[in-house]
Amino acid sequence: MRAPISVVIPTLDAAKVLPACLGALVEGVQADLIREVIISDGGSQDGTGQLAEGWGAEVVIGAPSRGGQLRRGCAVAQGDWLLVLHADTVLAPGWAAAVQSHMAHHTAAAGWFHLRFDHGGVAARVVASWANLRSRMGLPYGDQGLLLSRALYEAVGGYSDQPLMEDVALAGALRGRLRALQAVAVTSAEKYRRQGWLRRGGRNLWTLIRYMMGVPPAKLAEAYRKA
Repeated sequence: MRAPISVVIPTLDAAKVLPACLGALVEGVQADLIREVIISDGGSQDGTGQLAEGWGAEVVIGAPSRGGQLRRGCAVAQGDWLLVLHADTVLAPGWAAAVQSHMAHHTAAAGWFHLRFDHGGVAARVVASWANLRSRMGLPYGDQGLLLSRALYEAVGGYSDQPLMEDVALAGALRGRLRALQAVAVTSAEKYRRQGWLRRGGRNLWTLIRYMMGVPPAKLAEAYRKA
């Protein structure tokens, strides 16, 4: 019997952070959960593709648009389940058991991981708490990972080919079919430390509000890159 999960990771110049992400997946390989790892790259110039291949991952290359990259990666995946991760997210030990439990008991729902940052402090805990509250209300972001069956993914139309807010769009399609996994995804706090926790958090919230108001993702992505 083949392992059930295809892991899909979108990348763009992610050579610095990808090894930790891939290393955490060894737990799933040892538990006979992971069938393949697919790196959907947007044209990295830092050796991301070669690094991924060295880890035994399959690399798919295309235009740099996170929604499009995820759509391409999921399209070539062969597993009955998809586990979507960001390259700077590391699953904390014990995640495999939580994933096994979800697949056994909640086949009609997608699962998201509780968020924690790799940098401590009050600000990190506040932002993570808000993210987990938002997720319980049905809006997990991509840095929290997403586990769902291939059947469910196809039933809701998969990822939209858009440069930003592709995770929000999919969460909307999955409304009422999202559950918290009893496991943690540790994500990088680098951008928050560099830009400031308040400034970065406020910008993310404002981007979400504008998206909900109907501002096109391409316009949001342009403003996001400039900020």
